[in-house]
Amino acid sequence: MKNFWKYFFASLLGSFLSLLLIFLVVFGVFSMMLSTFSKPEATVPENAVLSINLNQAVPDKTPDNPFEDFDFVNFESNKALGLNDILKTLTKAKDDENIKGIFLDLDYVQAGMATVEEIRNKLVEFKESGKFIICYASVYTQKSYYLASVADKIYLNPVGSMDWKGMYSQVMFFKGALDKLEIEAQIFRHGKFKSAIEPFITDKMSEANKEQTLVYTQSLWNRILSGVSDSRGISVDLLNQYADSLAIRKADDALRLGFVDALKYRDEVLDELRAEAENDDDKDDFDFIVKIDKYFKVPIEKEKKKKLPKDRIAVIFAEGNIVDGKGGTGKIGGDAMSYEIRKARLDEDVKAIVLRVNSPGGSGLASEIIWRELEEAGKTKPIVVSMGNLAASGGYYISCNSDYIFAQPNTLTGSIGVFGMIPNMQGFLNNKLGITTDGVGTNANSSMGDISRPFNEFEKQNIQFMIEDFYDTFIGRVADGRKMTKEDVDEIGQGRVWSGENALEIGLVDEIGGLDDAVKKAVELAGCDDYRIKELPEAKDFFEMMSEDMMMSLKTYFVNKALGTEYIYYETIENVKTMSGVQARLPYEIEVY
Repeated sequence: MKNFWKYFFASLLGSFLSLLLIFLVVFGVFSMMLSTFSKPEATVPENAVLSINLNQAVPDKTPDNPFEDFDFVNFESNKALGLNDILKTLTKAKDDENIKGIFLDLDYVQAGMATVEEIRNKLVEFKESGKFIICYASVYTQKSYYLASVADKIYLNPVGSMDWKGMYSQVMFFKGALDKLEIEAQIFRHGKFKSAIEPFITDKMSEANKEQTLVYTQSLWNRILSGVSDSRGISVDLLNQYADSLAIRKADDALRLGFVDALKYRDEVLDELRAEAENDDDKDDFDFIVKIDKYFKVPIEKEKKKKLPKDRIAVIFAEGNIVDGKGGTGKIGGDAMSYEIRKARLDEDVKAIVLRVNSPGGSGLASEIIWRELEEAGKTKPIVVSMGNLAASGGYYISCNSDYIFAQPNTLTGSIGVFGMIPNMQGFLNNKLGITTDGVGTNANSSMGDISRPFNEFEKQNIQFMIEDFYDTFIGRVADGRKMTKEDVDEIGQGRVWSGENALEIGLVDEIGGLDDAVKKAVELAGCDDYRIKELPEAKDFFEMMSEDMMMSLKTYFVNKALGTEYIYYETIENVKTMSGVQARLPYEIEVY
């Protein structure tokens, strides 16, 4: 009995301490949230400089989830602005008399190439106001330098570095590992360029894959060369020559070759920013520099009492892998996305729809569900598509059924093809693990899809039939949407990936442009005189978001902390685990530097 009470009170104490810890965590989160929402209206001082730092991923839409990028160790919110709010904020800064210029702080840029393109174009518009842009970094990647090249002055740390070598695309192959494990990848596809399955069946890129990859990689590089050449006055031939010879080995080389205007330390740049802004405050006080996430919250004076127009343009954000069901953070759920489109279709105040697509594709079924809802919406309202970094395969499937398509020159799109992959694990299970399987079935093909044995010829024919049937549906959807023949679509399809610039030439998109351009086109097609933007999906109730997203955000945060830059591989594996049915997706994960 004595031991019983000892263990009883020990367990009770343990439970009490656990509850206390949970209470402190929840209390800390709520305190942070309350302090965030109760802050007074943001203001901006006179003679201020707007600071832009893109060292966090830039989604198309600012996340509504309060736990997105939340630091659970320091109880601080690190949530970055989405592209939608960055563009609005830059427009606001252009007309704000208190903002004298912009400080691009570009040590690391995580945004995709098309996102960088949109921000760069908006910065070009900002310069039309006569205000300055100064850029500084300790390290310039090719992507960050392309953005930096828009600045009036570009500075580099005296012992910093700059990457200038051209672009390279590499694929990792797993066939050797699968052979060692005695796992066979059973492949079904349509499209000689549908190379998503190549890493599992060969040890090198096919000639078709090399061809398509070089074409779009060269297109992306040409865009950088053109932009830098125009901004810095260095010929494209020289830029390529510098890349071929790795001419920039240290900061002095970047200065000597005209890539930067001077080598400076950060404190020297800050002093220059103060002088440019004609700010005479105390020299040690840098309150005149306003970060973009803070400035975003500053209200526009003329809009404080402005009566909101009734007519609306619905901007629907479709970002992430396309999956069946409701989806979730970073995923486009077929059911959830079709609901948002339907909501815009049935809203009489919504006069046109802009679908912002940033997706490598995914589930064929979910893509079809979204396509169907857009088909219905298009009967009563104009639909304009704005493509982001990616609008490929399933991402193009949901884009083609629209009145007009915009893409950036460095958008990756197309990939009109279909594939399926089912492993045969028999050798691995039998020979490596000593596991065998046996079973009974009611019909001749009840065990179809069993991964513990290889498919027979009849089963292979059936799966290939489903692949061919969906591909025929896919090119039919594109042909109808783009007013082409199925034969013409097949010619530029076959799973081939195109840059936005290439896609314009072959008729897959209508015009080079960004989200703002798509909105203007939608307004034109709808014939609106006065309108406002309605962004979808709308933010959920705070407590609903907290209950749905807190645990997922905790998991994401700690996995991201542990893996760092390798998190992208974990994310890829998680995406593979959710695949089911026929897939219409990009050949592989692509990240451009």
